[in-house]
Amino acid sequence: VHVLDPDSACAARGVVDRCLSASFDDVAAAADLARGCDVLTLEIEKISLHSLEAAARHAPVRPAASVLALVQDRALQKEWLARAGFPVGPWRLAREAEGLRAAVAELSGATFVKVRTGGYDGRGQVRTHAPDEALAAWQTLKAGTMGKDTGVVVEKALDLWAEISVLVARSPRGEVVVYPPAYNHHQDRTLAWSVLPGLMPPGSPATVVPRAMGIARGIAEALAIQGLLAVELFLLHDGELLVNELAPRPHNTFHATEVACLTDQFEQLVRAVCNLPLGSAEVVRPAAIVNLLGDLWLGPRPPDFEAALSLPGVRLHLYGKGPPRPGRKMGHLSAVAALGQGPEDALSRVLRAREVLLRLPPTGPPVHVGVG
Repeated sequence: VHVLDPDSACAARGVVDRCLSASFDDVAAAADLARGCDVLTLEIEKISLHSLEAAARHAPVRPAASVLALVQDRALQKEWLARAGFPVGPWRLAREAEGLRAAVAELSGATFVKVRTGGYDGRGQVRTHAPDEALAAWQTLKAGTMGKDTGVVVEKALDLWAEISVLVARSPRGEVVVYPPAYNHHQDRTLAWSVLPGLMPPGSPATVVPRAMGIARGIAEALAIQGLLAVELFLLHDGELLVNELAPRPHNTFHATEVACLTDQFEQLVRAVCNLPLGSAEVVRPAAIVNLLGDLWLGPRPPDFEAALSLPGVRLHLYGKGPPRPGRKMGHLSAVAALGQGPEDALSRVLRAREVLLRLPPTGPPVHVGVG
């Protein structure tokens, strides 16, 4: 296994055969990586298309640069989804401040304004509540990662019932495996916890799960994905499903597959890009994960990992990243349900493990089905 990463002390260095330290837009380094490999894949979308194209001259790159070109640009992604017949929420593209004001007004004022490229985990986006806030939103994003000529994507703020995701694996031979939906809970627009199989809200239609899996499979096949594709979906109160975003890589919301499924997402990625038979996505035992952000290391007391690990069914996964920073994902806790129990039990266990890790008293029944 060979890797390319801008960080010379990246987490993968200690477990791979070769580690190239180079930026993701270093075309020569990408070609060098490819010359020593039979196949290449990716773990992040922020790779220049020129690097992917240079690598593809020496070895297959899965997924292809054409998929990255679509995923890297929110506007192109939404246009493609709508054109291909997949459901998306109301949105507009604004190229200047006055256009943003008009878009916010058309979408009833409450919107999320997002940079077209580069934003993630709530970064590169601003929420508005009225057209009068459009200019401030434009200036905020322009001062950050957005070039003026790039424009912004303006999405109508929706009354969500739930946020779910579906992971699809597809091999070059066309074999497809679809994982059941994960149910996801966000805080400050960053994933806080996820449970697999997903807890659908009480009263939601029984068709939600098969429809979500069908949408995700359809997108993966339409894109001719080779590798993995995570499809993030919004479930509205009327039962409608809308596609939020696509991620052609292993996904935070499916880290629970390591302890829940016959084939976890990381093994499945290797199988898919190497054109091997895909593994079963069957859930053997329900599981849940809770993210551990860098903030935990910056408090007055260090996280109590020993106490968390003393709870039954709980595992600790640290990523080996460098210095902790607020909002930086440093690892996660996972928990499996007790034998015979459902996903609610797994979620209760992992949330209790986080309380113990933070040295917090119990807060009562921790399972909340809904979106915060």
